[in-house]
Amino acid sequence: MTDKSSAGRVRLSVDEARELGEAAMRGAGFDAEDAWILTDHVLDAALCGYEYSGLPKLLNVVDDPIFRAGAARPVSVLRQSGATALLDGGNTTGMIAAYRATQATIERASAQGLAIVCLANTWMTGRSAYYCEMIARAGLVAIHTVAAPPMVAPFGGTKPALGTNPIAFGFPTGGDPLVIDMGTSAFMGTDLQFRDRLGAAIPEGVALGPDGEPTTDAGRARKGALLPFGGPDGGYKGFGLALAMDAIGALAAGARPEGKVSGYLFIAFKPDLFLPLADYEAEVAKRIATVKATPRQAGVSEIRIPGERGYATRAKLMREGIAIERKIYDALGRLAAGNMDHGA
Repeated sequence: MTDKSSAGRVRLSVDEARELGEAAMRGAGFDAEDAWILTDHVLDAALCGYEYSGLPKLLNVVDDPIFRAGAARPVSVLRQSGATALLDGGNTTGMIAAYRATQATIERASAQGLAIVCLANTWMTGRSAYYCEMIARAGLVAIHTVAAPPMVAPFGGTKPALGTNPIAFGFPTGGDPLVIDMGTSAFMGTDLQFRDRLGAAIPEGVALGPDGEPTTDAGRARKGALLPFGGPDGGYKGFGLALAMDAIGALAAGARPEGKVSGYLFIAFKPDLFLPLADYEAEVAKRIATVKATPRQAGVSEIRIPGERGYATRAKLMREGIAIERKIYDALGRLAAGNMDHGA
């Protein structure tokens, strides 16, 4: 299906995109299983309509100084009880470590009814929605929080002090889960890196340059700071939520290196601790239907539930394939050939 007719874009079938991603990750040194985990994560992001979190993110992984240092170890359990676990991510990339943490969360919640899993010593976990959907499709309610490295200025500040610090939820419904995934920054860090790679501008009001002044230049923003969501006049709620994510992430303080602030928490539980799963799914589905049936404002054609557009986009692109920038396509091809200096 590969279509290279566009000068700046390359269209791939899902199978071709998966093959390219896995080959690139194997070329970068990952084994076959980890290459699949990484590619499945970013391909799902692309299929849900988030190109910046799609295949280009694989380049972010191999370009990261932590990966280049070559100090990754397998994910391990540092402390555990029946329902809880503290995991050491082994300094491996977060899309692998968080996948393992999600598996551990599902296993414990399925056996115990409830699970709380804390993860430390990892980086770049990707879209939180991916993990919450996994948990919700296992018939569990999910909550996932992230305390990430500083990229975001506090409300009124000019330098990074907080991460983009998303919080996400997953709820089984009997059909596609209800998944809500929101960052606490005004702009996503992965999108910022993507635009910097392509030389594209960012919107106004979402970032400061290294001088503390507003900027639309992605490169200057990466040297400066993102703002909390809500913009410069309304970012206090985003700041407060980001600080809450940091406080939750502090649970990982005993497992992470000195001076690091990252921490990841996964909570999952069986709805049938309170009522049968089928009854719970029906209740959530009923609430969604009620919300969607609310009278609409003028010019609004549909009340859209979080995640609904992503599911529809995924179904469409599974048939039609995805398009990526030729620069990204070529760089991944060079990685697949074992060339770490991929040129993108």
